[in-house]
Amino acid sequence: MRARRSRRSCSKRAARPDVISASNLLVLVGAGNMGGAMLNGWLDAKTDPSAIVVIDPKLSEAMAARLKDAGVRHETSAPEDVTAGILMLAVKPQVMEAVAGGLRGLVGPDTVTLSVAAGKTISFFEKLLGGAVVRTIPNTPAMVGRGITGAVANAAVSAEAKAEIDRLLSVCGPVEWLEDEAMIDAVTAVSGSGPAYVFYLVECMAEAGRKLGLPADLAMRLARATVTGAGELMHRSPDGAGKLRENVTSPNGTTAAALDVLMADEALQPIFDEALAAAAARSRELAG
Repeated sequence: MRARRSRRSCSKRAARPDVISASNLLVLVGAGNMGGAMLNGWLDAKTDPSAIVVIDPKLSEAMAARLKDAGVRHETSAPEDVTAGILMLAVKPQVMEAVAGGLRGLVGPDTVTLSVAAGKTISFFEKLLGGAVVRTIPNTPAMVGRGITGAVANAAVSAEAKAEIDRLLSVCGPVEWLEDEAMIDAVTAVSGSGPAYVFYLVECMAEAGRKLGLPADLAMRLARATVTGAGELMHRSPDGAGKLRENVTSPNGTTAAALDVLMADEALQPIFDEALAAAAARSRELAG
């Protein structure tokens, strides 16, 4: 059984030593779940700690110790002697306007603002901070190096800056660059919110197993291991999801019997269509 790690961090396998260039100071605002996961990934990649400044008034004890051990500069508010190369905003959308309003002094002519907050548009950051802006939608598996991030940049972001941000985000998993910001709402619906759908699938499978007579704890262990195992198999396999499904479905077998229900015209696909449409609509409302 694999030992649990003492802190949330992106995978070392995805990290590279050139994540942040020494000449391009990264200022991270917010070192909570997502910001902290990325920060741990950069430090695990042996990134020069002098290239990072963290601004967070309420660090966890574990993160405070991590920064102290690594020699990363920590501030509780925006310092006056810093101009960011990349200004990464990893705070909750509800407080973003108040927080970002106090960061104007960190922005220079070459600063790129990088947001990982849902519901805040590129134009929102252009009005508050100006200049080059990259908007992203990561997801929570980034905490274990298995996330995926949708990203879109405005016209002020250079190819060089885009490449550096790609390296920055890739410590937590692949980055998918979007041509149009309007696609962000669909990305939010599919991958940003998607982990919750998978967790609920596990709950549903376990409950169905309980109703078939299994002890509840056993049903949950079976469902959880099955979903995580299937995910790892899909991660490692070159085959698409449809092919993997076909590979485990014998004609007239037990899996086929279940799929006849799940794949019926009014079954799972229409439910997912409706659910993701609702998530995308809510994403547009939050941005409005």
